[in-house]
Amino acid sequence: MIIHTKSTVSEAEAHKIAQSTKSAIFHDGARFVLVTPSKMKEVPSQFAGIVEKSWPMADDLQLGSRSYLTETRTVKIGNTEIGGNTKNTLVIAGPCSVESVEQIRQSAELMKRLGITALRGGCYKPRTSPYSFQGLGLEGLQLLSKMRDEYGFSIVSEVRDATHVDDVIEHADVIQIGAKSMYDHGILKACAKTQKTVLIKRGFGTTLQEFAQAAEFVLSGGNPNVILCERGIRTFETKTRFTLDLCGVAWLKEYTNLPVVLDPSHALGYRYGISDLAKACVAMGIDGLLVEVHPNPAVAKSDAAQQLYHDQFEQLLKELKPVANAVGRTIK
Repeated sequence: MIIHTKSTVSEAEAHKIAQSTKSAIFHDGARFVLVTPSKMKEVPSQFAGIVEKSWPMADDLQLGSRSYLTETRTVKIGNTEIGGNTKNTLVIAGPCSVESVEQIRQSAELMKRLGITALRGGCYKPRTSPYSFQGLGLEGLQLLSKMRDEYGFSIVSEVRDATHVDDVIEHADVIQIGAKSMYDHGILKACAKTQKTVLIKRGFGTTLQEFAQAAEFVLSGGNPNVILCERGIRTFETKTRFTLDLCGVAWLKEYTNLPVVLDPSHALGYRYGISDLAKACVAMGIDGLLVEVHPNPAVAKSDAAQQLYHDQFEQLLKELKPVANAVGRTIK
């Protein structure tokens, strides 16, 4: 159950309700918001006089549910808003990993020329092999910050674990929680304490309910700026890296109030089909698209097979715009 207190309720009174009902509590700028376990269906009678409104919920998808907020939340990334009534589809692009000054500058110059405002790059890489490139760490974040200062980008970068979450929060404009870190409560709770935008990727073995509930950890801490990212799930198929769950995207759009971004690069795992898959994603009327692009994918230190060459990405952008227009959206 979600409870809005009256605006006149003091912090002490609100925390008394929270303690009694075992609720998460935060202030949304107008009132205290309490989120109880979903098994609670009625406000205790002793608190009825100080409650403005309440929403009994079917399960623990609560703050992110359209049963609570019927409109998609508006989230701002730099000067661009997504969600709400904006009809914007934001393209977030850049290399899988920040590898060097030269590589990230070449990427930044391309994105600037093409009008891309959100630059992605991994600095802490969660790899399946301990012998693979693990990222430049703080040095990479500092390079991304330099690109933001020089070119005016919003920076999107991933948190691998809770040991460096504060560094990513400090340097990135959008904190990406990767598929392998989606259940890391240290990361989720740290992101709940900031007001920066948080992009949560679906784990490749995660149900839609589990995915949406991961966002509740951030939302229930008082950070409303959460985006969901579908990046493919593991199925029986072995010819592609993962299977992009477009049916799941339809469910997220129908039942959650969070903006939805898609990542075709990680889903397919091979650049030959990224363009077709990206167009299918945009045709669904999504809020954003995450695409991996590298100056020379042949020498990339991570995910070389799925990153687009610069000319391929430039052509993709041209092809995406009419698809977006056909479904009443604008590529940003």
